[in-house]
Amino acid sequence: MADHHFDGIKIRNLYKIFGSNAATHVEAVRKGLSKTELNEKFGHVLGLKDINIEMPSGCIQVIMGLSGSGKSTLIRHINRLIDPTAGEVLVNGVDVVKMNELELREFRRHQTAMVFQKFALLPHRNVLDNTLYGLEVQGVERAKAVDVAMRWIERVGLKGFEGKYPNQLSGGMQQRVGLARALANDAPVLLMDEAYSALDPLIRTDMQTVLLDLQKEIRKTIVFITHDLDEALRLGDQIAILRDGEVIQQGTSQDIVLRPADDYVANFVKEVNRGRVVHVEAVMAPARPGFSPDAITIPAGTTIEDAMRVIAKGPDGDVAVVGPSGKPIGTVNLRQLAGAMVNSHGAPSYDGGSLARAL
Repeated sequence: MADHHFDGIKIRNLYKIFGSNAATHVEAVRKGLSKTELNEKFGHVLGLKDINIEMPSGCIQVIMGLSGSGKSTLIRHINRLIDPTAGEVLVNGVDVVKMNELELREFRRHQTAMVFQKFALLPHRNVLDNTLYGLEVQGVERAKAVDVAMRWIERVGLKGFEGKYPNQLSGGMQQRVGLARALANDAPVLLMDEAYSALDPLIRTDMQTVLLDLQKEIRKTIVFITHDLDEALRLGDQIAILRDGEVIQQGTSQDIVLRPADDYVANFVKEVNRGRVVHVEAVMAPARPGFSPDAITIPAGTTIEDAMRVIAKGPDGDVAVVGPSGKPIGTVNLRQLAGAMVNSHGAPSYDGGSLARAL
């Protein structure tokens, strides 16, 4: 199980410039030299500009952006496959940037595990031997490694396939092996770089469900890279949207959908099915004085879509939304919820306006 004292990941003032004299240009970029100018004047490429993200322990942090936005460059800084030009990458309170070679090797072996888009399985090893590969590298004795690996093979739904080789498996099954291998290491940080992007849509949704179900139990600090907004909204406890190496917006799926920071984000979210993302608190009315809840209540945090299913079964009228203590914190009815769904493709407001307008 993950270490409960794990302090999460903090990225501070991170810059990455690709080129032979990168460090000499950081100050100019800080002062506003653009990506285009840096390239045209100095022949250097701006990868990341002043990234500041705090990723809490035990949460899924999604980094989202289009191709070339810097998201894969960013995730490779966490296990220092790429060295930053400036900045700090604190993992459990320790700056990865300052580690020497030995410390870095130990850190990569024990603190992080990675799941790749292209599966990266070893073709000459069967499912079992692929899964226990990291434990073998760590020097864990064979019997114990097999025991751990078999447990994870079962958890990801591959029991009975441990003797098969990668070329005998579908893409979705290969990705399950990749996940089992990463989890077998028991590292507190799981790095997933476009892990599901190569999969067919149905298998992809399936793998998202596998990850969400596992996460309830394992509580890893997961950094998940994607270019797909629906995937980001479904998986992310927190989402950071990158464009041209800069963070445009950070927040929960609610923040991103209801309060997009600019036109760029607004364009991303306008096609989103809000019913699956927005929670009832965003549309509820305050409970009237003397309102007594029916037998049917809706817990705070329920999506509009799920709330509609519940309300549709009950009598007409207002239904109480209840907080963690079970006390009503507001009311919703079918008309409010339907209105939020119907208006979901209207132009969102990102002027910090009311939730009602945003919906």
